[in-house]
Amino acid sequence: MTAQTDTLVSYDEAIAAYAPVLGLETHVELGTRTKMFCGCPTTFGGEPNSQVCPVCLGLPGSLPVVNEAAIRYAVMIGLALNCDIASWCRFARKNYFYPDMPKDYQISQYDEPLCTDGYLDVEVDGETVRVEIERVHLEEDTGKSQHVGTSGRIHGADYSLVDYNRAGIPLVEIVTKPIPGTGAAAPTVARAYVTELRAVIRSLGVSDVRMEEGSLRCDVNVSLAPHDAAEWGRRTETKNVNSLRSVERAVRHEIQRQAGVLSAGGRVVQETRHFQETTATTTSGRSKEEAEDYRYFPEPDLVPIAPESEWVEAIRAELAELPAAKRTRIMREWSLTDLELRDLVNADAVDVVERTVAAGATPADARKWWLNELSRRATEQGIELTALPVTPEQVARVSALVTEGSLTDKLAREVFDGVLAGEGDPDQVVAARGLTVVTDEGALVGAADEAIAANPDVAAKVREGKVAAVGPLVGAVMKAMRGQADAKRVRELLLERLAAS
Repeated sequence: MTAQTDTLVSYDEAIAAYAPVLGLETHVELGTRTKMFCGCPTTFGGEPNSQVCPVCLGLPGSLPVVNEAAIRYAVMIGLALNCDIASWCRFARKNYFYPDMPKDYQISQYDEPLCTDGYLDVEVDGETVRVEIERVHLEEDTGKSQHVGTSGRIHGADYSLVDYNRAGIPLVEIVTKPIPGTGAAAPTVARAYVTELRAVIRSLGVSDVRMEEGSLRCDVNVSLAPHDAAEWGRRTETKNVNSLRSVERAVRHEIQRQAGVLSAGGRVVQETRHFQETTATTTSGRSKEEAEDYRYFPEPDLVPIAPESEWVEAIRAELAELPAAKRTRIMREWSLTDLELRDLVNADAVDVVERTVAAGATPADARKWWLNELSRRATEQGIELTALPVTPEQVARVSALVTEGSLTDKLAREVFDGVLAGEGDPDQVVAARGLTVVTDEGALVGAADEAIAANPDVAAKVREGKVAAVGPLVGAVMKAMRGQADAKRVRELLLERLAAS
């Protein structure tokens, strides 16, 4: 008997009664110039159906040719995830019909993947959690459907459109083994895994891993079973979750929802589900297919792949520094505390701060601008920090202008306003907006004397030795200078004038 209910139990009650088991399947679009099996470009955002050919449309008589760069990139990912690289593997046809699948089958890998049996260590609340990797395999992406109507879903749509530009773009699918034993930390573990995986792939330079553009998408599998159960529960698969926050929320909701089903005496339906961003809930999709439903068979138009061990080892030798090693290094070189490093990681700012330091800023200044000013602006716009239209080199230039005394922190923030608005590099914004610090001592002295004259009571307190009372006078001078003065120099000047009088 199957009982359906959307009644949630509290998260604490769910974890007290049931043990969750996770599984994460992550699709990553590779950053090759051309598609997986043809020479069509992979540029994001082109006119619909402008980047297609007979091969990626699966027209009769067309034959696929494997993209060597995609094989190399997949091997790089496999090595970075501590996988074994197969000495021989091949592609298969995964048969199913969907409107965005022009061939009615997908060229993928089935029982002979390129990379197997790896792991990725992630940090969760100061503890290391090892997530085992079952496989990393290559396949081609599908096209993209657009359902035109109020819901954006096919149900209730007025009509649907299909863009095949994405069809055939190289994908790797990274599949974990089941992840048991996470308990209440399951949502956090899921988020930490995808965060670290994205950092690893970004460090390799094989994908831009922009979740908002769909170049990294995650399917979240969750099952629950009573703590004393001999077997794991039925799983659901929440498809195409496209932000780190949503990964965490999808796991949490499924735990609460499935606990509600089980506690009501029902059975969890094995199915795919959709994540609803606005409500942080999942909704039913379709019944989950098993492997036999896809009628896999070896792809007859492609020869097997047989990477030579010397080639694989040459790739291993050229791998970039991986994020975990980088974090250890910069923590030592920049003398960071655990909390400071965690702030950098949580803000996804390690790489941009490192590049800002490489461009000339001090580690402290680079962290200050990225973690405070720019992180706040990214949050206000609802985008990732790295999606802001400002480069590490521009941040380093602003930092240099502050260090040399040409800008105050306040003026620097106005420079960032201009840079983010597309007004040019920092020096161009400074020149166009007239934002340099006033260094004319005569002008500052005149403004200081006017402030003293206009605030005799405050001036008297300072003369009596209450130096902290000088603040309003500093504020008056800064206002007169339209914020374009060095507040420290203004304060020194005011105290000098008051002592002299």
